Amino acid sequence: MRINFDSIKPIYIQVAEAIEDDIIIGTLKEGDPAYSQLVLSRELGINPATAAKGINQLVGKGVLEKQRGLSMIVAICAREMLLGERRDTEFWSAAEDLVDGAVKIGLSKEAVITKITELFKSKERNETNE
Repeated sequence: MRINFDSIKPIYIQVAEAIEDDIIIGTLKEGDPAYSQLVLSRELGINPATAAKGINQLVGKGVLEKQRGLSMIVAICAREMLLGERRDTEFWSAAEDLVDGAVKIGLSKEAVITKITELFKSKERNETNE
């Protein structure tokens, strides 16, 4: 997990997004204890209150749950919820921007589809070789 201190994105949002990423890729599994604010603050070199703000953002979204007497845990439906959210926000927004940009510079739908297909093949080859 890394924080970009030069980013205009607030650190607590970067913390929340990094935890979300760990849930999506499976580093943190549903039902597992989540990172504590003290561990995050030590490992990332940030204020514990900033780490807590990122964690509390995820509690508010239902991604993390407070377990009485224990630490925070990853909610049971967290991964699927995050995947749906990312599809709806990041992916479709990026796709719309891609299409808008292609239209502006006169690329055909076929050219865009061909390039995307090439990129998928390249990624699949890279994953196979790892």
